[in-house]
Amino acid sequence: MLRIRQIVFAVRDLAQGRSQLAPLLGLDAPFRDPDVAVFGIDNAVYVFGDQFIELISPMQGGTAAGRALERRGDGGYMLLLQTDDFDRDRARIAKLGVRTVWHAEVDDIRAMHLHPKDLGGAIVSVDQPKPAAAWRWGGPAWRPQAGRAGAQRVVGITIEANDPQKMAARWAEVLGLAAPFATEGGHRLALEGGQIDFVGSTHREEGIVGFTLEVVDQAGVIEAARKLCLPVHGDAVDAFGTRLLLRAASR
Repeated sequence: MLRIRQIVFAVRDLAQGRSQLAPLLGLDAPFRDPDVAVFGIDNAVYVFGDQFIELISPMQGGTAAGRALERRGDGGYMLLLQTDDFDRDRARIAKLGVRTVWHAEVDDIRAMHLHPKDLGGAIVSVDQPKPAAAWRWGGPAWRPQAGRAGAQRVVGITIEANDPQKMAARWAEVLGLAAPFATEGGHRLALEGGQIDFVGSTHREEGIVGFTLEVVDQAGVIEAARKLCLPVHGDAVDAFGTRLLLRAASR
C-alpha cells in the first residue's frame, strides 16, 4: 500500500513562502537541504504530523521547477508516496515502460522520481524508508510534531486533468492501486489513510490544484490566513496557487 508522506509546492519567492506557511499552519523551523542544489533549487521542509510539506524555488535557469512556475505559477508540484515494497513497485513501473528522472538507494531510503509525461499531472516519487517511520528528506534531526499536532495529516490531493478518468486509471496502473471510482466531482484513488482526486481542468494546465489537510485547530488556521491576507472560503484557504481544504484531525 502507498501513503502520502510529503507534498511539495513550487514558489517563485522562497522567503515569502516561508513567511506564510509557518504561521499559517503553526509549523516549526524548516530543514534546509543543501543536497537539492543538484536540481538547481533551494528548499524548506516542514514537519506536519509525521509527514512533510516542502517549498522549493529555482536558483538558476533551466530547472524543472522553473519551467513549472512559468507554465502555472506558484502551485502544487510534487507528491512523495511511501511504499512498503520498493522492489515490487520498481518492477511493475519498469514493466510498464515508465521512465524515472532520478533515483537514490542508500542505507536508510530507496526512492525513484517518475517522469511526469509518463504519468501526468505531477512529479511522483515512490520511496521506501528504513525503518518505515524514518524519512531522510526531513533532515537528520526531525521528529513528529509534539502533542496534539502529531495527529495532523495530509489526507488528500486534488489534480486537474483534461481527462480525469483516463489519468486516474493511468495512476492506478502505474502505482499498483485499486481501480479508480467515480465521485460527484471526478474520479478517486484510495491510498492508505488518504486519497487522490482527479477533476476536470479549467483554465490552467493539468496539475495539482488542492490538498486536504487534517489540522488540530481549524479556527486558528483560518484566523492566521486572514492575518496573512490569504483568501478564505469557508473551511478552505487559497495559498501557493492551491486550495487547502481543512478538516478536523482526530485526537
